[in-house]
Amino acid sequence: MGNIGKLAGQTFWYGFSSIIGRFINYLLTPLLTGIYDSGRYGEISILFAYAAFLNIIFTFGMETAYFRFSKDRPEDPVFQTGQTLLLFTSALLGALFLLPTPQIAELMKMEAHPEYIHWVLWIVVLDTLAVLPMARLRHEGRPIRFATIRILGILLNVGLVIFFLVLCKGDRERGVSSIWALFFDPSIDIGYVFLANLAASAFTLLLLWKSWSGFRFRIDRSLLMQMLTYAAPLLIVGFGGMINETIDRFMIVNRFDGTVEAAKSANGIYSANYKLAVLIVLFIQAFRMGAEPFFFRQAKEVGAQRTYARVMKFFVIVCCLCFLGVSLFLDIWKHFMGIRRHPEYLEGLRVVPILMLAKIFLGIYYNLSIWYKLTDRTLTGAWITLGGAAVTVTINYLLVPHWGYMACAWATLACYGLMMVWSYRLGQIHYPVPYAWKKMTAYVTICVLMYLIHHGFRSVSPGIWWTHGMATILLAGFVTLVVRVERRELAKIPLLSRFLG
Repeated sequence: MGNIGKLAGQTFWYGFSSIIGRFINYLLTPLLTGIYDSGRYGEISILFAYAAFLNIIFTFGMETAYFRFSKDRPEDPVFQTGQTLLLFTSALLGALFLLPTPQIAELMKMEAHPEYIHWVLWIVVLDTLAVLPMARLRHEGRPIRFATIRILGILLNVGLVIFFLVLCKGDRERGVSSIWALFFDPSIDIGYVFLANLAASAFTLLLLWKSWSGFRFRIDRSLLMQMLTYAAPLLIVGFGGMINETIDRFMIVNRFDGTVEAAKSANGIYSANYKLAVLIVLFIQAFRMGAEPFFFRQAKEVGAQRTYARVMKFFVIVCCLCFLGVSLFLDIWKHFMGIRRHPEYLEGLRVVPILMLAKIFLGIYYNLSIWYKLTDRTLTGAWITLGGAAVTVTINYLLVPHWGYMACAWATLACYGLMMVWSYRLGQIHYPVPYAWKKMTAYVTICVLMYLIHHGFRSVSPGIWWTHGMATILLAGFVTLVVRVERRELAKIPLLSRFLG
């Protein structure tokens, strides 16, 4: 359990930065949904979906390739080669994506503001240049510095948004004669969200100067070809993953059965409720940051597969707790969406449990994916992701005109469920790991049943104290079950041993 404890410690710090940073960033959701209606918020969400697509293309899988090749050779040549490549490709791709800006703006129904796309493009370029310096901190086992840099960048982003859209915009709209009102240009409006993010990305890159201090334009050609061969399928994996995560926003805008304004409103409602899956998303992101370098290092150890199996089991348990913590207390979480001024966001709450279950499947898939990364079968991972993307696109294309954003939620669940099962079956052939799949299936099934029981109880007894009391009983029941079943292994964890020893 020592290695798992080390992973847990690193995951805590990555999780701390993710949770604090995301929580600070998440405060923008009620702020922006309070300022803008669902249509305007939908425009913001679709532009950040565009940024997510570009991030995959620009980074080219170099982060995972960096961890893979730093495992069995000196780290510095791997970093120098990867970072030099990203500098060249970012400059080239940045210039190429500037050319079709009018067409992209037309596709997004934002012909009036093509400058938004330019700003998003610059955000992507700066974020790309920060990928390997941040990965180097993870490789060196420096999660505290990693967390500090992330949180400072997010604080700047949120602070600038509040400055422009609350202080300056508020004074301008109220006609207050103040210096702050001079800083707000109504023609930019939601563009300040992207300008704030752009400033934060530049600030983050500046904070990483120590990782840049020893940088030289240097490429080891042999190493570069190996890294590109390894990373090329990961580009497909990442691109397919972004299709699964973001194509639903584009489908709502372009396939929704209604006016453009209604489509943007539906997109805003779906995007705001999508963020209520934040607990599982935070944990998965924190886990991945600590787990990827850990898994590569652990591969050299005896009994690595048994360690991977234990990690997976505890990962699923934590995901189940996150699922219950959100789905059973939706009456509390809904207040993070600015419902007082824009109550239309409430109608999207029904997608939250579906999306959270989908995120559990996605997290399991991330754990399972280590088999093709360790065995250099990244092309197989690309096929799995493309299969999931095909499911996502097909369901969204066919059903969004009929079901609206509910089709997006079910497509996400079907996609990640398929990828999870497919990866598990292939992994057991090429890199067998003794996962406790019966236990994990039971835990997830019990969580879903608990949610359904609570949902039925709430429809019969809608009183807030009754529903919250029932939710607390169900959550406590799941924790008790886990402690009884996993008592021996939990007792090996230092923090829990005094209670369970």
